[in-house]
Parts: sequence; C-alpha cells; structure tokens
Amino acid sequence: MTADGTAGGPTIAPRPAGRPRSQEADLAILAAALDLLIEQGAQQTSIEQVARRAGVTRATVYRRFADKTALLVRALEWADHDNDPGFTGWRDIEHMFGDWAAYLAVPRNRLLLRRLYGSIDDYPELMAAYRLVARGRRAAMVREMLCRTRDLGHLPGDVDVDVVREMLTGAVLNQVSAHPDEDDAGRIAAWFMAIMKQVGYQPVTRERKGI
Repeated sequence: MTADGTAGGPTIAPRPAGRPRSQEADLAILAAALDLLIEQGAQQTSIEQVARRAGVTRATVYRRFADKTALLVRALEWADHDNDPGFTGWRDIEHMFGDWAAYLAVPRNRLLLRRLYGSIDDYPELMAAYRLVARGRRAAMVREMLCRTRDLGHLPGDVDVDVVREMLTGAVLNQVSAHPDEDDAGRIAAWFMAIMKQVGYQPVTRERKGI
C-alpha cells in the first residue's frame, strides 16, 4: 500500500561508473527525479539537478521529457510499477490497515506524501498523477472492503461507506503530517482501528472467528 496504493519508489542498484546507456539513462533519470522530489520537493527540484544526479546531460533529460512537471509525473507513475498486478484485495479490515501501516511506517513514504500534498497549489499535476496510479484501483478495493465489513455486521448497517473512505483518506494525511515519523506499524494500525471504532466498527473476536 499505501494507504490507498503505493508510491514509495523501487530501490535502484548502484550504476557503474561512466555515462549510462539508453535504458540505464531512463531508469537513472526517473530514480534521480523521484529522490529529489522526496528530498527537497517539486519547487526546489530542477532538470539540471536531475541530470547531474543521474549522470546524464540536460539534453538527455529534455529529449525524454518536455519539462520538469512531465518528468516528475512520470517518476511517480514509474515508482508504482512494481506493485503486484495480481493483488485483488485484503482478507479483512485488519489486514488492510496492516498493509497501510507497513507503508506509513517507512519515513521515505511519509515524506513523499507530504511533498505531494504540499505541491497541490503549484504542481497540481503531481497529486493528480499520484491519485491515478496509487488510488484508482485501490480506492475501489477500499470501498469494497468497507462494504464487506458492513455486510458482515462489523459496521452499522446504515453507515455511509463513501464517507468512511473519505475519513480514512483524511486520516492518512493527518498521520503523515501530525504524527511522528518514528511511529511503528503496530501503533499506526491501532490508530486506524481506533478511528474505525468511532464509526461503530466491531472487531472480529476469536469466538466470532470460530477459533
């Protein structure tokens, strides 16, 4: 996950010395752009910085991307490329929050989300790209999970699952902006569960599971 998808970015192995070949250059440019976006934000990131870190010329970057915004948008799309395409959803709501918490327990992922939320006014294309790659399919899965949880009787029958989903989206923003980055996955997952209890969630007990 992410809270509704992932965009933390894959790890790139160190590149051998020398100018990278075409495919290597593509990956080096995207990795550099993503790293700089996370480290210092969209406003402070430049094509020149990306080129320098990737070990290529500015012309090499511009042959691939019209401008910085196009580059950063592509970097966000690329960062999501290693998501499991076979993922079809979570077992239950505890599993879902465990997935979210594991993502949010990584400081790099938290910083990326803060950078994206902070860029809404000046670079709205970045948040739009993130929502597309990280929240499109996953958002539908979150809604499905909430509906299933309600239908199993763990949420009130009259609960508005769309409102709850929006609450959880806001909770993710609150988590990365108002909570310490040192929070571990267990504490983050428990925090999400505490929020759910406020909307009437009844956890699955050992007896109800048949254990």
